[in-house]
Order: sequence, then structure tokens, then C-alpha cells
Amino acid sequence: MADWFWLLTPLGASLLMAVSLVPLGHCVLARGVVFADLAIAQWAALGSLAGLALMPNHTLVGLPISGLLFALLAVGLVSLILKLVPAYREAMIGTLYVLGASLATLVVSNDPHGAQQLARTLNGDLLWVTGLSLIPLAVVSLAVLLWHNAGNDRVRSTLFLPLFAVVVTLTVDTAGIYVVFASLIAAPLMLCHLRGYGLLIASSCCFAGHGLGLWLSASQDIPAGPAVVVSVIACCSATSLMSHNVSKSCNKNTRKE
Repeated sequence: MADWFWLLTPLGASLLMAVSLVPLGHCVLARGVVFADLAIAQWAALGSLAGLALMPNHTLVGLPISGLLFALLAVGLVSLILKLVPAYREAMIGTLYVLGASLATLVVSNDPHGAQQLARTLNGDLLWVTGLSLIPLAVVSLAVLLWHNAGNDRVRSTLFLPLFAVVVTLTVDTAGIYVVFASLIAAPLMLCHLRGYGLLIASSCCFAGHGLGLWLSASQDIPAGPAVVVSVIACCSATSLMSHNVSKSCNKNTRKE
């Protein structure tokens, strides 16, 4: 059993990610701008790659700073799109995502390790997260909880995109774009918007998917990012399907009575 204690750190990161990403994802779906989170995540990854390319000898601690700057730039562009061309927002934000992905490819095109760096931005390295990186994740998780429980809707709306940029930057740097997108969208979509459950159940299901994916990755020696994505979607789908079947069964019993 002691051999698996090292998984506590990535599980801690997964718990903090579930707590912070699921409420933000619920808001993303409510606002109807799903591509925005993917675009901002991609620009955060672009910023990390650009920082690494411009300062190849700097430490990993500095990566989120350049990533945050690019994520905030993407937030500004998304805000402009929502104001200026709301009728074509999904198409414009999708274009912004493609632009960020293409720029990221160009940034690392002359680097012999560019393919590995691109893969890391997509799939992350959640299995090998360090204890030190849990500190900023804990801070942003607390910030999300405070934001979610703020009574003033205007304040929540104003703070949403900047807070979203910070959270996405940190989580993309930790787990990769795919894991962040799955955590943001899968649980709140399947359990909150489709089944009407609360954020606590959705966050718990998201965390369960993370845990299953990390265990599969460690035990089967497979990439952690894709394993977590598949597991999160599988857990959320199974929970949604089970709740649907239970609901149907209860309705049948009620009619019989």
C-alpha cells in the first residue's frame, strides 16, 4: 500500500482542479460560450511555450507568468468578440483557438524538442506534479469558492474572465489542455445542465474520474492526460445514465401506485 502513497500529490492536485474548474465550467455553459475556455487554455499554453523559447534557461516557476499574460490577452480578445460580433462569437472564438494553436506550433518549430513540448501542453504531466505546485492551485481554488458564493451578480460577472484566465493558466500548466477542457465541461454538462444536480456532485464525479485515470496511468504505464480525460467522461456518463435509469424506475413505481 505504501508504494502508492506518491499518488497522493497528483490526487491532491486533481481535487483542487475539480473544485476550481467545475464551477467555472458551469458558468461557461450558462453563458453559452464554450469555445472560450478552449481558446483561453490554448493561449495560456502558447504563452508558456513562448516564455520557454525566449528564455530557454529560465525555471519552470516562470512558465505560468508568460502563460498568464497570453491568457489575459485571450480574455481581452474574447471580451471584444462578445461585444463587437456577438452573433458570430463561436466562429470568431474558434478562429482565435486555431490561431493560438498554429502560433504555438510555429514557436517550437525550430526546437528539436518542440514535439514533446507541444504534447505536454495538450496532455500535461499530472502524474508527476510536485507538492509545491499545490500551493497556487489551493489559492485559486479558494478564490473560485469565494467568487462562486459572492452575492453580487455584477461582481461575479466582472471577475469571471480574469479569474478564469488565472485558473486555466495554472491548470493547463499542470495537467494540459485536454484534461482542463474535460474537467471544465464534462461534469457540469452531464450532471448539472442535463441532470439538474449540484456542483458538489459534479465536482465529486470529476475528481473520481481523475483518480481512476491516474490509477490506470500508474498501473498500466499509459499517458496520464488521455487516461484522465477518458475516465472523467466515462464516470460522468455512467453517473448521468444511472441517475436517468433510477429516475425512470421511480416514475414507473409512482405511476403503479
